[in-house]
Amino acid sequence: MSASTSKQHDVQDDTQDEVQREAQPGTQRDTQISMQLTDSFEVMLITGMSGAGRSHAANALEDMGWYVIDNLPPKLLIPLVDMMTSSGSKVHKLAAVIDVRSRGYFDDLFAVLAHIDELGVKTRILFLDASDSVLIKRYESVRRPHPLQRGGRLIDGIQEERELLGHLKDCADIIIDTSTLSIHQLSTKLYEGLLGKGSSTVSVHIFSFGFKYGMPMDADFVIDMRFLPNPFWVPSLRELTGKDQAVSDYVLSNPAAVAFLDSYEKALLTAIDGFAKEDKHYVTIAVGCTGGQHRSVAVSIELARRLRLHGLQVTVSARELQRRS
Repeated sequence: MSASTSKQHDVQDDTQDEVQREAQPGTQRDTQISMQLTDSFEVMLITGMSGAGRSHAANALEDMGWYVIDNLPPKLLIPLVDMMTSSGSKVHKLAAVIDVRSRGYFDDLFAVLAHIDELGVKTRILFLDASDSVLIKRYESVRRPHPLQRGGRLIDGIQEERELLGHLKDCADIIIDTSTLSIHQLSTKLYEGLLGKGSSTVSVHIFSFGFKYGMPMDADFVIDMRFLPNPFWVPSLRELTGKDQAVSDYVLSNPAAVAFLDSYEKALLTAIDGFAKEDKHYVTIAVGCTGGQHRSVAVSIELARRLRLHGLQVTVSARELQRRS
C-alpha cells in the first residue's frame, strides 16, 4: 500500500470515528451540551397563600418571557424540566404555579426540588403572602370558598393552608406580601425584582408607516414627519428607502430633524420611565410620513439608535416597505 493510500484510509477512519462519536448518546460532547442547557435554564416556582396573587404573578412572568404552567402537580415538574433542557428546546425560563394543598403534595415538592437541584438547574421559589384579614376580604368579594375550607369557616381553611406552607415559605427566595398591593403594584415589584427598576423594564417597538395608507390603531405615540422635505422629490433618492445611507443623510442632516429628535427623545424617556412605574412595560411608537418609505423609516432607525443608548430594548419595523417588493 502506498503512503498516499495509507494516509487516505487514516483520514476515512478518523472521519468514521468522529461520526460514531457524534451519534452515540452519553458522549463527552453530549454531556457538554447538556451542561450548557442546564446552565442557561431556570425554573421559578410560584406558590403561596390562595388569594395572595399567584395568578397575577404568573401573568407578569409570562409577560417577561417565561413559559408559565398553572396548577402543575409537583411530580410532573421533573419530566417537564427534562424535556425543556433537551437539545432543541427554545424554552429557557419555566415558571410553574404550584398549589400545595396537602401533606402529600408538600412531600412531593421537596423531593422534586432536590432532584432538579441535582441536575444543576437554577431554581427559585416565589412565595406570595397576605394577611388573614385581607385574604378573607378577597374571598368574600369573589364569593368563592377557600380550597381547604371543606364546608367549614373560611378562616379555618386559611389557617390550615398557612400551616402547610410554613416550611416552604422559609425556603423561599422571594417573598412578597400583597396585603397592600394592587395587581399593578405586584407586577411592578416582580419586574423590579427580576429585571431591574425604571425604563430598563420597558420594551419599545418603533414602526414606520405612510399616512396615505391609514393611521395605525395600536400605537401609544404617533409622530408625524411630514414637516421635513420629502426625498421622493429628489430623483436620485426616489427609488431608495430610509434604510439607505443617502436617504438617511438627506433626512437627518436637516436641522429641523435634529432639533425634533433631541426634544422628542427627552420627552419619550420621561414618559417611558413613568410607564414603568405604572406597570406598562410595552410601548409602541409609530413614525409616519406620506408614503412610509423615506422620512419615517430614517427617523425610526435613528430614534431606535438613540433610545438603545439609554439601555432600552428597542425593535424596529417598517409597515410600508413590503409594498415595494
